[in-house]
This record gives sequence, C-alpha cells and structure tokens, in this order.
Amino acid sequence: MIAYVQGIIEDIADDNVVVDVGGVGMNVKISADTAARLPGIGEPVKLYTYTSVREDAFWLYGFLSRNDLEIFKRCITVSGIGPKGALSILAVLDADSLRFAIVSGDAKAIAKAPGIGIKTAERLILELKGKLDIDDALISREAAAYGAEHAVSADTPQKAEAVEALVALGYNQAQAVKAVNAIENIEQMDSGAVLKAALKFLF
Repeated sequence: MIAYVQGIIEDIADDNVVVDVGGVGMNVKISADTAARLPGIGEPVKLYTYTSVREDAFWLYGFLSRNDLEIFKRCITVSGIGPKGALSILAVLDADSLRFAIVSGDAKAIAKAPGIGIKTAERLILELKGKLDIDDALISREAAAYGAEHAVSADTPQKAEAVEALVALGYNQAQAVKAVNAIENIEQMDSGAVLKAALKFLF
C-alpha cells in the first residue's frame, strides 16, 4: 500500500517515530533496534513500510532497509506471530542474525525476544527454514562464512576458542563470528586477547 515514508523526524520513542511528510505527521511503528539507529530529531529519514489494516486500526511499520522489511514480512506469515511479535524479534536480532538463527535452528536466540517463547521460536524455524538459504545474498558475509566453514580454520584455534566462549556467554553464533572476524591482526593474539577484543566489539 505505502512503500516507504520519507521526511523529517519530529519525534522518536522506543516503538514509534513521527515523520513529517510534507506537513503531515506520520506515525510509524518501529523496533527498539530501529529507534536506536535512527538519525536525530530534525534529521531526514527514509523508512520502508509495511501497512497493517484491521477493522479497528491502520498501522505503518517502518524499517531502515528493505532487508529488515523482508524478514519482518516473512515472520508475520508464521502462525502466532503478528507485527508486534515480529518487531520484538527484530529488536534483539538484526535481519541477518535472524536469518542465520533460522537456518541454523537457533531457537534459543530467537526466544530471547520479549513475548516470544521457545515453542513459538521453534515454529518460526520450522515454517521458514525451508524458505531461506544460507547463501541468500542478504545474509551477512560473516554469517555465511560461519555456515560454510564454521567460521574458523584449522590454523586459527584462537578464533574457534573465542567463538565457543562467546556462545557460552549467551551470544548467538552469528554475533560471535561477526565480533571475532572484526578483529585485526588476530594471528598475533592468543585466545584470551581475542575474546577480550570481541567483547569490546560487542559492547
């Protein structure tokens, strides 16, 4: 219905942004993650939108990228997950991490979203796993590398140990791989130093 909203940010809340479009204030529902990534009040913004029309409500859900919008639309096709639930998931996992969690069957990572239990997370994986591919161009290169090579090679044991430690600390595999792969000169570091550097990246 409405493909995107482009204008000036008038107000930002954890779950809503008001965008001035030609003098009309548009209320757009957003995730907490999107709210944190928005430019400031008074700045221009473009949000790709999904329109939800019900008998008692008309809502726009906004996303900073088509990637986020696409995975949102896939989530709401799953029984028991509506727009609010999908936004909750995207508040704790970005689009690439969510895709990887689905492909790898990481229900625990998805169930960290408020209001999403483990059974709902498992249902989402069951219904969407066959529709996603680890080679999907929208998945981050780090996540794809993890799926193809387990993110480590035989000559980098410090990477393997750091990823394993991060997962044990509660991070999902995609997050752990992304953090480890962001470290420069990793060959000159031991596993303890790699872990510390990865934690700094995640914080």
